[in-house]
Formats: sequence, structure tokens, C-alpha cells
Amino acid sequence: MDLFADPLLLSRLQFALTAMFHILWPVLTIGLSLFLVLLETLWVRSGNAMYYRHARFWGKLLLLNFGVGVVTGIPLEFEFGTNWAPFAINAGDFFGNILGFEGAMAFMLEAGFIGIMFFGWKRVTPLIHLFATSMVAFGASLSAFWIMVANAWMLTPTGVRFVADRVVVDSYYDAIFNPAMLTSVTHMWLACLETSLFVIGGMSAWYLLQRRHVDFFTHSFRLSLIAAVIVTPLQILVGDASGLVMAQHQPAKLAATEAHWHTNPPGEGAPWALLAWPNAQTQRNDWAIEIPHALSLIVTHSLTGPVKGLADFPRQDQPPVLLPFYAFRIMLVIGFSLFGLALWSAWAWWRARHTPTILSEQRGLLRAWIWAAPLAYIAVEMGWVVREVGRQPWVVHGFIRTADAVSKLPANSVLTTLLIYLGIYTALLIAFLFFARRIFERGPNLDEPLPPWRAAAKPEHLP
Repeated sequence: MDLFADPLLLSRLQFALTAMFHILWPVLTIGLSLFLVLLETLWVRSGNAMYYRHARFWGKLLLLNFGVGVVTGIPLEFEFGTNWAPFAINAGDFFGNILGFEGAMAFMLEAGFIGIMFFGWKRVTPLIHLFATSMVAFGASLSAFWIMVANAWMLTPTGVRFVADRVVVDSYYDAIFNPAMLTSVTHMWLACLETSLFVIGGMSAWYLLQRRHVDFFTHSFRLSLIAAVIVTPLQILVGDASGLVMAQHQPAKLAATEAHWHTNPPGEGAPWALLAWPNAQTQRNDWAIEIPHALSLIVTHSLTGPVKGLADFPRQDQPPVLLPFYAFRIMLVIGFSLFGLALWSAWAWWRARHTPTILSEQRGLLRAWIWAAPLAYIAVEMGWVVREVGRQPWVVHGFIRTADAVSKLPANSVLTTLLIYLGIYTALLIAFLFFARRIFERGPNLDEPLPPWRAAAKPEHLP
């Protein structure tokens, strides 16, 4: 079918564009706001002015990031009514309410305190300012919670029944705490932390390579490294738990993600394909590089555990295979690479623990951190590709098909708005990079006077 004549495909492309672009910004807002809470807490407790200067510097990046996130998030809400009106009508009694919770509870909490956080440094006491920053961070994380609740419910819908194709809520508790909720929320929240840590560490590494403000950015690098050593393995463990939930509640999605076409016979383990070329027409892989029994071990924790193959499902219910298969592997490689980088950095830091400034001489390690920041974003995007493409052909798994959820719009109208979004988002990205570069080039302002309540702060050195 002609791409430009299919409103369903165009609406999916438009939503994919707007969602994948928008997700770039909340990811950093969530992690960076928590990092600012840590910095301000250390400042309030110790009185060390350097923590204050760290908070002011990283706060500039958060403000820029938050602004783009707000602008790009609003269109997503409207798209449910414009491009996906049947879905909004049929599932709105739950899905719409959850998005309403996100707006009223989370976004308004952020919006209510963001002004105090950015413009109240010399107008409120440090404790009040810390409270405002904490509320912004809490609101950002709460926003992620409600969004992931709604998305997880679309994957594993519980607590509702469908009457005449319309959702009727029987139990909000069961619907909110659906089987995929816990792993979904945790996996996404850790992804936000991990990405933010490598952005902070990557920016700090850039300054260290340039030998600018070495003491200042050595400390921010150390804080991000300590947290990354904890977060990266946790993310891998939660990712494994997410796979087990997928295997139990979305076996077709698991089979598609692993290009596993045929259920393994009793007593014979299912192989795990490192690389393959799936062929939906023949219901098999044209070629594959496999590890024997590994898929059974991963999914069932048994060398011969049964793993249902995609060919066991009707073809009309089978998700696409090629895209989630390779997106998952890209995410997996990046995730383990970031874990390895954190371990490498911790080992290098331990060796140089008596002379921490020698870290600036480890140019290969610092370059790896710079590259890790965009790779972390790519891993987040690939995770969403697996999550959303692997759910097809359903918008609410097992109940509402994507083809039945799209608005009946002229294809040329959808194409026009798609191109408009593409142009606007390109302009926003260019603007963000321009202003972010200005922040990087200027660096921290180490001569800025302290707020009057901390004028007699301790000397500006860090332990």
C-alpha cells in the first residue's frame, strides 16, 4: 500500500515521531532533578559553597530541558483526540483518567514549584529552596509513574471489562497495579537515572578533557560514577524481570522480540538468536547465529523449559519481528556496555584514589563517557520501540486493535501535520543544542555571590 495514502500508518508514524522526540526530555528532567536535590541537600548540610555552585550550573541545563519537554509533551495529549479518537472514546474512562492524574498531580506540582526553584535562590531560605527542588523532582518522578501505569495497562489490561467495545472500570486498584506496572515503572525510572548520570558524567568528562574547572567537574564526575555503579546493574536485573513478565502475559511479543518461531519440543531447549534475519512469510529465520538452550534458560531458568513460538499464534495477531528483534539487541548491548564502563571507571578511580586529578589524564576513559551519553538515549528509544512495536497489532492488548483505534482522517491531512511536527521539532532540537552549547562554553560561574543566608559559607573545597 502507498505510504502516503494510508492514514493508519501515517498516524502511527506521527505518534512515533512526537513520542520518541518528547521522551528525550523527561528522561533528563527526572534524573537531573534528583541530582539537584542531592547537591542542595549536601549544600544545606555542609554549608560548602561548591555544592551551591554545582546546583546553579546543572540547574541551567534542567531549565532548558524542562522547557522543551513541556512544549513537546502537550501535542501528545491532543493526538489522542485528533488521531486516535476511537481509542480515546472506548478506553478513556480509565486511560483518560490516568492522564488526568498525571496532569493534575504531577505536572501541576512541577509547575507550582519550578519558579521558586529557578528564580528563588536569593528570595527564599536554602531549606525552602531545597523543598521546592524536591517537589519538582517528586513531580517529575510522579509524572513518569502515571504515564507508565497507563502504558503498562495497555500491555496487560486488568481491573476492567469491555462492554460493547468500551472500557468499564471494575477496580481502579487492579487496573493501576496491573501485572506489568511494577517492572514498567521501575525500568523506566532507572532508565531516566542511568541516562542522566551518563549525561552528567559525559559533560564532566568533556570539561576534564579540556582541562577546564578540573576540581569542579572531577567532583560531579565522581558523584555520577558512584551512582552509575549502583544503577547500571539494577537496570539489567529489572530488565530481566520485565522479560519474565512479558513471557507470562505477552508471549507473542516475546517470541517476536527473540525471532523465536516454533515452540521447542519437550526435553529440548530453545536457542537464543544473537543475530538473525526473520522472515514472516515463511515463519522462520532465513539465517541465525544462535546459542543452544539459552532462550529457555533466560525465560524459564531451565535449559529445556518450553518457550512458545510465534508461529503458534494466528498471523493476524503476530507482531512485527525485525524491528523489535534488533531494537532489543541494540538496547541490550548498550546496557551492558554502560555497566562495563561504570566498572572500568570505578577501577580507574580506585587506582587513582590518592591523586584523583590524575583522572583527567585517562583520555580514553573520558572519551568513552562522552560517547556514553548519546548511547544511553539510544537505549531508551530502542526500549520504547520494543515496547510499542512489539504490542502490535493491539493498542490495548487482546481487546482493541490499532486499526480500530485510529481516527478516520484524510491521509493528506495526517501527512501535512506529520511534516509540520517534523519541522517544528527539528527547529526545537537546533534551538536546544544552540543554548546547551552556550551553557557548556560558559561553564560554571565560580564568582557568583552566595545567597545572603549563606554568605558566611565554608571554604569552597570538596572532600
